[in-house]
Amino acid sequence: MRAVVQRVSNATVHADGELVGSCGRGLLVLVGVGHDDTPEAAERLAGKAARLRVFENDEGRFDRSLLDVAGEALVVSQFTLLADTSKGNRPSFTGAAPPEQAQPLVEAVAAALRSLGVPTETGRFGARMAVGLVNDGPVTIVLDV
Repeated sequence: MRAVVQRVSNATVHADGELVGSCGRGLLVLVGVGHDDTPEAAERLAGKAARLRVFENDEGRFDRSLLDVAGEALVVSQFTLLADTSKGNRPSFTGAAPPEQAQPLVEAVAAALRSLGVPTETGRFGARMAVGLVNDGPVTIVLDV
C-alpha cells in the first residue's frame, strides 16, 4: 500500500460536479492499493498517517502529529500511485489491485483514521475526481507500508 500524504490548510474532492468530501487543517491522504495489500496494511497506514509528526511545534520543528493538532483527514483512492514507469513512456498499472479488492481497503484506511479519533471524509471510489488543496508548507511525504 502506498500513500502520498500532504499537509493541508484545506482540501476538497468533487465527483460529477458534486462536493463529496473535504477537510480543514490536516492531511490529504492519496491511497494506492496493490495486489498483496491487506486490512492490516490499511490499519498500519492509517496509524502511520495519524502519528506522522509533520506539524510544527512552538519552535517551528516538525514535532506534532495529526492527533496532536486535532486535525482532519481527506482520504482519496488513487490507483495511479502504483504506476510502473520502468519501461517506455506509458505507465503500467498492473501492480494496482482490482477495484473489488482496493475499495474495501481504501475504506478501511478511512475507518481506521476515524477509530483513532480523526474526523475523516473520503472521495468517491472509482469516480473521476477533482481534488483541490492548499498544501501547507508545502509538506508532501510518501508512505509505503
